[in-house]
Amino acid sequence: MRFVHVEDFVHPNAGYQLNLLGRLQVKQGHEVIIVTSELDNVPDFLVSFFGKDNILEKDEKYFKETGVKILRYPTYTWYSSRAIFKTGLHKFIKSLNPDVLFIHGEDTLTGMKLLMSYKSMNMPFVLDCHMLEMASKNKFSNYFRKFFRKFITPIILKNEIPLIRVVDSDFVEKHFAIPLEKTHLLSFGTDTDYFKANIEHKHNYRKELGFSDDEFIVLYAGKLDIHKGGTFLAKAIEKKFDLPLNTKLRFVIVSTTSDNEYGREVDTILSKSENLISRFPTQTYSDLEKFYKLADIAVFPRQCSMSYFEVQSCSLPVILEENEINVERASHKKGLIFKDSNIEDFRSKIIEFVTMNPDEFELYRLNARENILKNYDYIPIAQKFTNVMIEEYKRFYSK
Repeated sequence: MRFVHVEDFVHPNAGYQLNLLGRLQVKQGHEVIIVTSELDNVPDFLVSFFGKDNILEKDEKYFKETGVKILRYPTYTWYSSRAIFKTGLHKFIKSLNPDVLFIHGEDTLTGMKLLMSYKSMNMPFVLDCHMLEMASKNKFSNYFRKFFRKFITPIILKNEIPLIRVVDSDFVEKHFAIPLEKTHLLSFGTDTDYFKANIEHKHNYRKELGFSDDEFIVLYAGKLDIHKGGTFLAKAIEKKFDLPLNTKLRFVIVSTTSDNEYGREVDTILSKSENLISRFPTQTYSDLEKFYKLADIAVFPRQCSMSYFEVQSCSLPVILEENEINVERASHKKGLIFKDSNIEDFRSKIIEFVTMNPDEFELYRLNARENILKNYDYIPIAQKFTNVMIEEYKRFYSK
């Protein structure tokens, strides 16, 4: 089948859900096309991490490696992290003759406009929702939700358009009046064959970078911007940690800071740290595997990203901020939770892991990997996404 995915922002070097889903759907035997925005008008905070230079060459490299074709459509501008595409997008999508159109983000402007054109598009739709309560705070949110409930929700329910929730939240029911029983719950996940711990690789990667085997390595791999808590992390590891004698602690930070005032502030604080810090530039999704394998734990100062699944798949316990999703992610000895924006509590959780009894620490490692294998192995999850799309294709054309 020919699957066309529509997403406001896609970067071929990222590890987002669609990057992995598209690749696995090609392996399943389907043709996959991603329609997304040109990067000319994309906000800096979206592209600063991976960059936008030579993007068409990177798209072509991604196609050769995965079989997934990325097609970029021009935009007028962006508002509130949402693309405003130039006219003609619907006609362009129809020209691709999709068997199923997967709209990523039912509440984006793109998604809502396509839904309002559902009859004229005349093709099967599948939607997904990534929203959480903590990520939807906006002074206009109440007005937007009323608009959505009045004009968009009836289209989804009347036409029985499948909506996939990728996080276990009641957001769509609470705010959009879409009953949970009329949705599918399919989680994020990762490639567990690629991301897995290996003691020999750990030794070799550490040796390659000049790290010793007896160091305890704390990893942060992600953006160092305000949304991900860049200054929070820098300040948290500025002062030396009170640890037992002869304890060797190293922080490995994989991130390129933005060339702006905030980024320079992060760099300045990190440069003054009393701790041993090794910094590396932003890596591609596949190249991060080396850093996941050489580390002992991973930290997420704010807004835990999808790399949570990769680090846990590599048997890394995690330290996460307290919120509705992270408490479950760290439960059953998979990680530790620190109080939101509390630097001292964050530091105490690092110390707790560094000084933990080896047998207990090993339990955290085993639980991390087991959790991913049992619940977030993306190969069977990707098949479930595909099954929803195929079932909708059959239902649509049987009407």
